[in-house]
Amino acid sequence: MYKELMHRANLSQHLTTWKSVKSRLEDFSMWSVTAIIIATLFAQVAIGQPPNNSHFSDVDIDTVASGILGNRGPSTKPTSRCKAFPGETAWPSVSDWASLNRTLGGVLLNPSPPASVCYPTSASFNTTACNFLFNSASQSTFWFDDPVTVQGTWPQGLTCPLVRNPQANATCTRGGYPVYVVNATQPKHVQSAVNFAREKNVRLIIKNTGHDFLARNIGAGSLSIWTHNLRGFEFMSDYKQPGGRYRGPAAWVGAGLQVYDAFRYALAHNITLPAASCLTIGSYGGWISGGGHSPLSSKYGLGVDQVLELKVVTADGKYVTANPTKNEDLFFALRGGGGSTYGVITSAIVKAHPAINLTIASFNFNLGNTPSSSPPSNPTITNSTAFWLGFNAIFAFAIPVVDAGGYLWTNGLPSGPGFAMQVQVQMPGLSPGEALAFTQPLLDELNGLGIPVANITVRTQVYSSQSSTGAGGAPGAGGYFASRLFPRAAYVDPVLFSKAMNASRVLVEAGYTFHGLNMAPTLEAAGHPYPAGVNPVWRESVMHADIFGFSKLNLGTATDQQVIAAQLALTQLMEPLKEATPGGGSYLNEGDPHEPNWQQSFYGDNYSKLVRVKKTRDPWGVFWALTTPGSEEWKIEGEGGLLWRQNGRLCRV
Repeated sequence: MYKELMHRANLSQHLTTWKSVKSRLEDFSMWSVTAIIIATLFAQVAIGQPPNNSHFSDVDIDTVASGILGNRGPSTKPTSRCKAFPGETAWPSVSDWASLNRTLGGVLLNPSPPASVCYPTSASFNTTACNFLFNSASQSTFWFDDPVTVQGTWPQGLTCPLVRNPQANATCTRGGYPVYVVNATQPKHVQSAVNFAREKNVRLIIKNTGHDFLARNIGAGSLSIWTHNLRGFEFMSDYKQPGGRYRGPAAWVGAGLQVYDAFRYALAHNITLPAASCLTIGSYGGWISGGGHSPLSSKYGLGVDQVLELKVVTADGKYVTANPTKNEDLFFALRGGGGSTYGVITSAIVKAHPAINLTIASFNFNLGNTPSSSPPSNPTITNSTAFWLGFNAIFAFAIPVVDAGGYLWTNGLPSGPGFAMQVQVQMPGLSPGEALAFTQPLLDELNGLGIPVANITVRTQVYSSQSSTGAGGAPGAGGYFASRLFPRAAYVDPVLFSKAMNASRVLVEAGYTFHGLNMAPTLEAAGHPYPAGVNPVWRESVMHADIFGFSKLNLGTATDQQVIAAQLALTQLMEPLKEATPGGGSYLNEGDPHEPNWQQSFYGDNYSKLVRVKKTRDPWGVFWALTTPGSEEWKIEGEGGLLWRQNGRLCRV
């Protein structure tokens, strides 16, 4: 039968994928591997088709819920203080899970952590499979196609890290990974999962490709909705947004569609879809829920500004449309007001802009012990004063860049005995000659400071022609970081700018990477879209800066006390930067989970409205994620002051 299906669906190109996935699924403890594989393969085929819109109607949902789960949903909050947890009497029985799986059509998974195959004490131990993880998995799409893998594993508790030849008595446990996973390929799968979690008081999480580093896609004792296979694409040459200002080309995209796939379709249709810079991210879920920036933000606005309509499964199990005339509160909240908290996005209709090229002028310079002008696009100087004046000059040049619709990408970081400054002036729509001429005043200034930058690299390509095989994604422990949005008013004030640059220098000299992304996603650039829940500070900002502590501490080996101390040290070092950027904020998708007054920093003046939406749409507390509106009402037991660790039980405060 399998060969017949492969022939009929023209799936032969997926044979290798099927074999590798099948070998992974053979040690899953429940139900039919074949049903899961066929569903996944058909989801992959459907990527060239419109997103799967199969869903339960409100009547269907009532019937399904009453037949399998009892009443559709409580009218008040559950009486239990905590979510049900494995090993307790409140945890659903084996027959409950089997019943859910029948409703789902066999797509409920009970996966082991991938690294379990490397542990002799694990029932999944397999030397060949372990060698594959080390030698070949990162050259394939394995990690992104795994139902539980997340890119930063420290919040999971590091209970099953990927290690070669672990000690004989080392154990691999589930920790913060979910117990069960719904491999959702259509909205009705999401509806069934939401209803089950609500009625059984089970913690529910949402995972797409696993790129979230802030512990919002994992959770101990949870049921996970895996949206990675909610794919699909359809181009619409003339779309009119209901109740909105937009009419023109658009695309209907599945929530699981990764950037490189979206670009492939955009290139085929000669359009531009602004998306995340990392090509393996699924842009139409968590990226837009957090705001979403890109190299085109100064030209077309944020990710939230591209969204014209959303298809969403809400906490009551309904499948709804959200746009300016229907479920307006959801349309507001889901565009920048935080992910995994109001509902599950299954697909979106987004703007399709004309095809555009992106031209990038790149160069570096370094501070070291030995001067060098070779290569001329990456010189090394020994004059510390000149280096830091050059550092300031780069960021001062951001204003003309963003005002011209561009994007200034930078890294200031420790390097060898000194420091390095990496620079990319990214200009949409300019030719290489125009981009070089645009950058020349900055190069002249640097040379005048004694930084002999010359013969810089200039390359151009159609924005949507960026390609990827989807490979990579090997998980690591991750790191700790913080971020800051710089308002234009503070940036152009000479006194405040000087203070901000001094504070940034202190961070780099302390061993952090200062990753500056200059853009101006104004409402004008965005085309004055329908109001969104994204932090209003974004509209006045000219830089989003990430401060990474990846090189400061190895989370894979650090003690809890060391992690707490390191995070506290970074939080304290951020204070001068905040003082120099009054009225600023922080990007919630790339922020400090211990951000002081995170409600204001991440959401600004929208926070109280977002909390109202949350309480109205989810009075049961079905959805929860760290630092999302209303999340203060819950906490992870046993987190020991480390809020982003998710290998404990979720309970009400």
